[in-house]
Parts: sequence; C-alpha cells; structure tokens
Amino acid sequence: MSEPWRDIARRAVGSGLRLRANGDPRPHYVICGQDALAYHVVKGLLDTEQRADTVRVTVVVPHRRRSDGPDVRSIRGVRVVKADRLDEATFRRVGLAGAEGLALLSQDDVGNIHAGYCAQAVEPRLRLVLRMFNTSLANGVRQLFPESAVLSDAQMAAPAFVAAALGEVAPTYFRHWGRTLHVARRTDVRPEDVVCGLADLSDPQAVRMLPIDESTADVVLAEATGQPAGTELAARRLVRARRRRPILTTLRAVRSFATRKLGIATLVVLGVIALLGYLISRAEEVSPAEALYLTLVTTLSGADPDTEKDAAAQIMQVVLNLAGLALIPLITAVVVDGIVNARLALHAGRNQAERSGHVVVVGLGNVGTRVMAQLNDFGVEVVAIDKDPQARGVSLARRLGIPVIEGDAARDEVLRAASIETCQALVVVSTDDVANLQAALNARAVTNELRVVLRLYDDDFAERISGAFDIGISRSVAYLAAPSFTGALLNRAVIATIPLERHVLVVAEVPVTAGSALDGAPLTEVGRPDGVRLIAHTPVGQVAQSAVDWTPDARMVINAGDRLTVVSRRAGLSWLLRQTSPPPPALPSSSSVVPEPRPADDPS
Repeated sequence: MSEPWRDIARRAVGSGLRLRANGDPRPHYVICGQDALAYHVVKGLLDTEQRADTVRVTVVVPHRRRSDGPDVRSIRGVRVVKADRLDEATFRRVGLAGAEGLALLSQDDVGNIHAGYCAQAVEPRLRLVLRMFNTSLANGVRQLFPESAVLSDAQMAAPAFVAAALGEVAPTYFRHWGRTLHVARRTDVRPEDVVCGLADLSDPQAVRMLPIDESTADVVLAEATGQPAGTELAARRLVRARRRRPILTTLRAVRSFATRKLGIATLVVLGVIALLGYLISRAEEVSPAEALYLTLVTTLSGADPDTEKDAAAQIMQVVLNLAGLALIPLITAVVVDGIVNARLALHAGRNQAERSGHVVVVGLGNVGTRVMAQLNDFGVEVVAIDKDPQARGVSLARRLGIPVIEGDAARDEVLRAASIETCQALVVVSTDDVANLQAALNARAVTNELRVVLRLYDDDFAERISGAFDIGISRSVAYLAAPSFTGALLNRAVIATIPLERHVLVVAEVPVTAGSALDGAPLTEVGRPDGVRLIAHTPVGQVAQSAVDWTPDARMVINAGDRLTVVSRRAGLSWLLRQTSPPPPALPSSSSVVPEPRPADDPS
C-alpha cells in the first residue's frame, strides 16, 4: 500500500470507517435501477456527502434503457456498469464486497428478493434496501433479510395524490417517541397541539416552506388528540352525505329500473293497445270498464276468430293479438333488465349517467391501485380507467365494486364515459408521461374548472408543465419517495415524508457523532432558516419516552450521542447529516493514487 493510502487508512480506522478491499476508505454504495427513483436516490447520496470524491457510487443498469424520465447514467461522478442479470457474478464484478449498502430498485418484487440473496452471498454484512409493491410480501422479506429496509414508493406517494384530489393537505400520520403526529391545517387543530409550522400556502405562486415566523404557517405539524382534520374530515363529510340520502338513492334505483330503449319500446306497444282498446269500445258500444276487460283478454290470451265481424273489426283484432305477442317478451325483458339495473344503482348509489362528485383515476399500476384503494377507504366514489384489462389494479377494483372503463384516457369518448364533466377530480397516474399529459389536457378541454392531479416521472418537466398549462398539481412519485430510500441506504432514521404542493419535507432523527461540527455546539446551531426545524432533542443514553425534550432550550449544549428530531427540506437534511458526521478522511492527490482496475466490459 502506498504511503498516501496508508495515511488515509489510519484516519479511516480512527473515524470508524471500514477499509475496502481495493484500499479505498470511501463508503461504497451500489444502486440497481434505471428509472427516476434510482436517479433521485443517487442524487440524494451525492448531495448528502456534498462532494462526489467523498463517496463511491456504482449504478447497475440494463444494457437497454427501458424507462422515461431522468437518466441516472447522466449523473457525473458515478460509475455505471451495464448488466441485464443481477447475480453473484455481477455483484462481484461491481465490487460489492466491502460496500456499505445496496439498493435494489427494480419494479419486480420477486427479482429484487432473488438479487438480495445473491448480494448477501457476496457481502453478508451488507445493508439492503429493497423496493417492493406487495406490502404483505414485504413483511416476510424483512425476516429473510434482517439488515434490510423494505420500502414501497407507491405506498409513500399515494397519500399525496389522494390529498391533492380531495383538495386537502397530505394525510401524513406517524408515531415518534410515544406521540402521534399528523399534518393539518392550523384552523383544524387546537393551538396547544401545534408542534411546528410547516408551510405558508396562502399564496400559491409563492409557497414558503418552514417559514421563520411560524405564526404565518397555515399548515402545521400537530399532535393527534382524537379530533379529525384535513382529509379525514372531508372523507367523513362524504360518508355522512351519502348516508343522509337513502330516499334519493332509492328513487334513482327505481328510475334506473329499465334502459331507455326498452322503456320506449314498451311505451309504444302499450300506446297501440290503448288506441285499439278505445276503438273497440266505440265499435262495441260498451262501457270503459268493459272495454278494458275485452282489450286485456284479447291482448293476453287472444280471441276466437269471428267471420261475421266487418273487415275493420277483424283488422283491429289481428293487430291487437300481434301487440299482445310483442308485449309479453317485453314485459319479461323489462323485469330482468330492471332487477339488474336496480341492484347496480343501489350498489353504486347513483346511475352512471347521473354520477357526480366522484374521482376518476387513470392508470391502475402500482400507484394508481394504491390511490384507488385509499379513496375507496375514505368513502369517495371512484371510476377507474386503464387500457390494459390485465393491469395490476383491475382485479382489486372488481372486488371493491369500482367500475373500470377499458380504454385510452387520452380519447374524449373514454373520459366522457367516466362522467368527466361532473367529477370532482381527475388523477392521472399511468406510466406514460405523454399519455398522462394528453389525458389531462383533454379533460381540461371538457371542463376548465376540473382539478387535475398529474403524475410525471421527470420532476423538472412536471414543474414546467404545471406553469405552462395551468395544471395546478403535478407530482413525481420518485421525487416524493427518494428521501426515504436515501435515508434507509445511509442507515438514517427517516421517520416520514410530507408532500406539500410541489415540495417535500422530511421528518428524521439524526444522531450526533463525536468529532462532528455540532458536537459541543448549542442547539441554536441546528436550525437553518427555511431549511431545518428542530422539534425534539433526546440526550445521549436516554431511551424512555419521558426523556425526550419536545420543547428544547436553544442554549443547551449538544453532546456526542444525542439524537436530534427535525423537520427539514431535502437540502437541509443533507446539511444536517454533514454537520452531525465526522469529517471524511482527506484523499491523496490524484498523482499519488493508483486507479482502480475497471472490468473490461465496463463502459463507464
């Protein structure tokens, strides 16, 4: 080992770092994925470490790019390895032995589990972060890989889409040190329950996150005391409204007893019978009651032919018998059709033609399925659209009794079939940015006041679209979920993420290590204007709930081992992680470093 690297090794051991097999003391992280989530996780790693030369990041991507959005291969300072199969050979080739962590970000749950087994065969002490959709499967995976974090980006992002669709703040709840905290509007909670101010949303064009003057924040983090707020209140109002309308629902079911065409046919036949009955009563010179009797008997059972009658009477009798033949199957069809329609109307609460106040969800993939299920749990009527009859959420929609329209949401007729004119919101969350944008614009052309919640993979593109087309709410799932994946990869306690408008706040508990910039500093050094807000301080060695200080004195000195619970923006959390970690060992000059050998098939 050369003299510069030997000096780095001594400092690395002193700071608690593990020396890698190639003599490089920098922490090494491997990311397997190529979509927007992988991009934001890699960016988060580099932003946290502030400089690319203090951390090594290797990204494993397939030979052929298969996703839209930002390309993780475009990030400078990372090593890119192409491999279509994540097996032991691939992990050995990328230098996984001695790595700090591995993030498996494919959308294939089973493939991620298999890759996790292969990775542990190469590096048993590895920190694993797996992306999973099936949460029931995720619980078992945590038992298979004890040193792992199993996260679902769809589960994290779905509440933000639900809240945006209902026009409420994000329904974020989490428990920390014996207290249940939630996000709410200031007007929905008692002043004594407020923990800190989160955002001032009074001006949509100038949203202020973590304002210095907390009294100006209209969205706050508060302790849950049993009083419903935000989306929960809206959901309960919707449920109560539906319960108050049983008579109206029943009347709609009666009105839907038969289809329009069947009703018209029945009315025409009945009109012919009534006219002929009137003519018979005039010809026979009988009373109206006798005329009704003769007409019904002739219609339903026929009559004996009578050649003594004049031609006009014979013609009326023949026509009346033909009408009777048509009436009986019509009555049967009306009864059968009516029973089916009445059941559907009673189940859905209203006719499809008269549906209003519902939410239309386009795309039943990972995110769309979560959004649809959460809206249904809140008691909100949902209509789903997907052009793939085998999409992930179709079977769940059928079990929940949610109508599914098979078709392309970019077509006007498909949107109109979902009663887009009378819905309260359109949530477009398919995996195709172009189709999502086209569906949103077509819906806005039908009704300009419609609330549109749009999913786009590229967050920069989402921001530009929001301003250019006046689509007020556009979300990037990867942008919302990436902080939790990055925190798990760094073994940091990211407790919750809070999406607000087009911003994301992170709730995290950060330990202070010896020799860091904040070791021995007062608590006043923790906060940053508009960046970091301290909400709790746990002294070193304290594990009881009563030891947590929720109103810390700013003059208190921070000691190594203390834990700081903060609400911060992503850049603010990166700053705080650097301030609470020891300075990384200095690297030797490039002239003294022997380059790491690169595999022959490594294109980077």
